[in-house]
Amino acid sequence: MKTSAAGPNGEIDSAFDIKGEATLLSAATIAGDEVCNMQDEKLGTIQDIMLDLQTGKIRYAVLSSGGFLGMGDRLFAVPWSEFKQDKENKRFLLDVNTERLKQAPGFDKDNWPNMADAGWNTAVESYYDKQADTPRV
Repeated sequence: MKTSAAGPNGEIDSAFDIKGEATLLSAATIAGDEVCNMQDEKLGTIQDIMLDLQTGKIRYAVLSSGGFLGMGDRLFAVPWSEFKQDKENKRFLLDVNTERLKQAPGFDKDNWPNMADAGWNTAVESYYDKQADTPRV
């Protein structure tokens, strides 16, 4: 993670406070960050984030996975709540194995879904839901 945030006077400071906890990260600082699973397998990189304009919170991180040098990448909108920050390795963790990710609702970079569609949101949220019938790992 490229960690930077605006300080109280607008200057750029480390995004970590004295206790070492992230306080703020800009979207640009996490774009390109590596995402691994709990088995330390690389799943992909964060390409973008999607904001919920009604709540003002991050709704999804767009995970780019499976391609080579940007070619053939498949994109996945993963609920932001599913990610855990791995401060030590400066990356994010996602509790899903590679086979499960391959089966996740995804899309290609030239054909994004309508993320405002309630049906699409329900399908994505339920796929990653910890209470889902299908094992996550």
